[in-house]
Amino acid sequence: MIEQTPSPTVRVFIALAPPDHAKEELARELRPVYDTHPHMRWNRIEDWHITLAFLGELPAETVPLLRRPLADLAAAHRPPSLALHGSGSFDGRVLWSGIDGDLDVLHMLAEDVRTTVKNCGVTLEDRPLRPHLTLARARRGDQSSAEEIAEGLARFTGSRWAAERLHLVGSNAGRSRGPIHYRDIDAWALGGRSRTGS
Repeated sequence: MIEQTPSPTVRVFIALAPPDHAKEELARELRPVYDTHPHMRWNRIEDWHITLAFLGELPAETVPLLRRPLADLAAAHRPPSLALHGSGSFDGRVLWSGIDGDLDVLHMLAEDVRTTVKNCGVTLEDRPLRPHLTLARARRGDQSSAEEIAEGLARFTGSRWAAERLHLVGSNAGRSRGPIHYRDIDAWALGGRSRTGS
């Protein structure tokens, strides 16, 4: 009997990313907290993103089918004007920064992204969009840390920025015990600017 090799898969999501200056504003706020809470599992600043649709583990051959429809969608959408604002925690363990600004535009973009992905034959969980940027995770049994940090960041408001590109992102989450890393598979300018990415 011939043993079949499983098809390669990739863990994928679609997101927006704050520009460097917006991330640096929040990073400055967080610097003292990095020292006081070193046991938190902090996400790398370069990986900060706002997830619009989580596609999960996909066969690698599905990914190219998403490129053209997502490029067309990005070109047709105006960039939402957003800001990082406030903080909170999910289940006392996941520390996040909130999002403020053109939230109606953001929700419409997310809805169109999800429709486009479904039209490409990818099944998605129908989770409501809760716009946020994940900063860190507390270790089990240490919920008080995330809640304490969130309380300290509750009044933070960053400057406004335009979300310039829609990102198709690959992740190594769940594949190793090391830190999670993300990489752009492709990215497209919102509002029809020149295309970037591979």
